[in-house]
Formats: sequence, structure tokens, C-alpha cells
Amino acid sequence: MKRLLITGAAGGLGSVLRVRLSHLAETLRLSDIGDLGEARANEELVPCDLSDKAAVDALVDGCDGIVHFGGRSIEDSWSVIRSANIDGMFNLYEAARNHGRPRIVFASSNHAVGYYPQSQRLDADANTRPDSLYGVSKVFGEALASMYHDKFGVETAIVRIGSVLDKPDGHRNMSTWLSFDDFVSLIERVFAVPKLGCPIIYGASANDAGWWDNSKTGYLGWQPKDNSATYRAEIEANTPRPPADAPDVLYQGGLFTAEGIYED
Repeated sequence: MKRLLITGAAGGLGSVLRVRLSHLAETLRLSDIGDLGEARANEELVPCDLSDKAAVDALVDGCDGIVHFGGRSIEDSWSVIRSANIDGMFNLYEAARNHGRPRIVFASSNHAVGYYPQSQRLDADANTRPDSLYGVSKVFGEALASMYHDKFGVETAIVRIGSVLDKPDGHRNMSTWLSFDDFVSLIERVFAVPKLGCPIIYGASANDAGWWDNSKTGYLGWQPKDNSATYRAEIEANTPRPPADAPDVLYQGGLFTAEGIYED
């Protein structure tokens, strides 16, 4: 494609995939409210607050694809969540509708289903059970993406991301780990398939301890290769196991289920 937009490109995930996704387009348009540093050879830097509708409209103009990592990525007060993850999501989809309906990768989250017990295996048909205001905002984003697909034809890969890390660093993310290599290969498949639709995809590697079933999205041809089991001995040796009644043992959303509501 000619131009790929990555929102949230100054964040931890965005800054890594900014490099790893550079082969997907002639030009990467990178956006964030944070410091984006210096532009590389095939990059253009466009700072943008997602809550600014006019700015987001201009940001999306001319883009053939969007990888949407932007917004608040942890629990926060409702005013912060609403501005970044609710208003910002609406502004992005309105801009996509107005500018050629580019295909979108939406970084949803396991926290949209965080109150399911870890003993339950989930597929794309599982009802949402958000564990936080952040999780609620991701449920909203999934619903918005579905509506814009059905009504306007905007295709979206809704990726319920687990834990994107170099390697798993705790017992819970032995189940939720998504390696950078596997995430890149997923995004490659999203932009390669002739027809995407609006699938829900669980963003996790091929972990032996995994909780999620992606069989309903087999048509994408995505086959993650990494497995957290490689690191099991290291985790067992170096990371104390939490009590059996701890939130990160009981619930798929882990500690997010234990946090209260942040005051504005």
C-alpha cells in the first residue's frame, strides 16, 4: 500500500511496531500526542489529539490502511477514557468513512472479556465482560467497528490483545503472551487477505496455556509460531506464584478486575 497510518506510534507498542511494520507501505504516517522523535526515510510525523475531530479527519486523509494503537492503554478516570478511547474512536471511524474506508487494525484488549474465569476457553462469539472503564471503552470500540462495517463497509480486524512483550514475565501472561513476531505476522495477514470483514481475533501466540480459540478466523491464514512454554522453567524459577484467590489467578483480566473506579 502507499500510506499506512499508525496511531499511538510513540507508545511502547507503537514505537516497536513502527519499525517492524515499515515494509508494509511506501510511507508510514505516524501519529501520537507524545514525542515521535525524528522521521526516518519512509516516515511522516503528524502529531494529533484523537479527540480533535477535524485533526483526525486530516490525519486519515490519504491513508490506505490504519493500525490503531492510539488512546489510553490503562485504567484511568472516565473523562480521560472518554476523550481518548470513546470520542477518539468515533472520530477515527468517521474519518475513515469520509476518506475511502481504509482497512483498520483496531487494538482492542483482553480486558473487554476480563471477567471470564481463567478456566473458561473463549472464542469470537463470547459475550463481552469488561473488567474496567478501559475494558468498557474497548467494548465500545468493538461495537463501533461492527456498526461501521455493517452500515458503511469499513473493514476492521478487532484484535483482543493479550500481553505483547519480548517474552512472558509472569504466570498469567504464560496464557496471554503475544510475541512481536506473531503480532507482525497477524497484521501482515490482515492487509493481505482479499476480504477481511470485521472479525474478532484473540491476540496471543501459540501458547500451550492459552485460553482463546481463533478457529473462527482461520480464513485469515494467521498461524502464530511462538509459544510461552519456552519460558516456563524460567518463570517458575524466578517468579513467585500468586495465591489461589488472587485476581490474576482467577480472572482472565488479572489485576484490572481488582482496581476501583478512578475519580475525575
